Amino acid sequence: MKKEIKEYSQKLNLPVIADRWSELAEQASKDNVPYSQFLFSLLELEITEKQERMKKTLLKFARFPYRKTIDQFDFTAQVDMDERRIRELMNLSFLDNKENLIFLGPPGIGKTHLAVAIGMEAISKGMKTHFITMSELVSQLRKAKQQEKLEKKIVSFIKPSVLIIDEIGYLNLDTQSVHYLFQVISRRYERGSIILTSNKGFGEWGEMVGDPIIATAMLDRLLHHSRIFNLKGDSYRLKEKHLSTQKQKD
Repeated sequence: MKKEIKEYSQKLNLPVIADRWSELAEQASKDNVPYSQFLFSLLELEITEKQERMKKTLLKFARFPYRKTIDQFDFTAQVDMDERRIRELMNLSFLDNKENLIFLGPPGIGKTHLAVAIGMEAISKGMKTHFITMSELVSQLRKAKQQEKLEKKIVSFIKPSVLIIDEIGYLNLDTQSVHYLFQVISRRYERGSIILTSNKGFGEWGEMVGDPIIATAMLDRLLHHSRIFNLKGDSYRLKEKHLSTQKQKD
């Protein structure tokens, strides 16, 4: 009987039950646990383990540069930011509305941290999330074009529930790269949310992409359903370096 239960559990893709049912059954018998409670405990354990495995898989797919939560964000450094408005993003309602989130501001003030924190929350809810810098995005699409796999690669950026494009504006784009970025933005429009970080104001996008018309077309799609957050202040990294230098002097 034990052998058959394990085989059937494996066929039903219930690995935790297959490995642990006997051990837990013996304990339940000793503790006089009702059958229904024993069954519930088994199923709960299976679901918990399955959720953990899924989370690990989603985190691996996300390719975050680091893992940060919203509680680790220093809101005291952003005196003009509405903390409540940021924390409301963690309910992920923007995903239901296919809205984009856009974080603007100079380098080193927490734009990427916020994007990652929201992505982490989406993963905790079982949502597929992918993080990529703009330079890496266009590099991958350029390579896919050379390998005649462009459509497949574009689709890979359309499928996730959340696509985070980091560091838009740090480099000007050539014509081909602009075309690739536009394709991703255009094809996710009203189909899936983008979380975008940029050190460039919208008025500078024309110069960044080298074509004001394409810049307008991109922004038209990004901003139609979007929430925009302007971050200000000095770079955290520069502050830390300054404090470290001061300590060394002291």
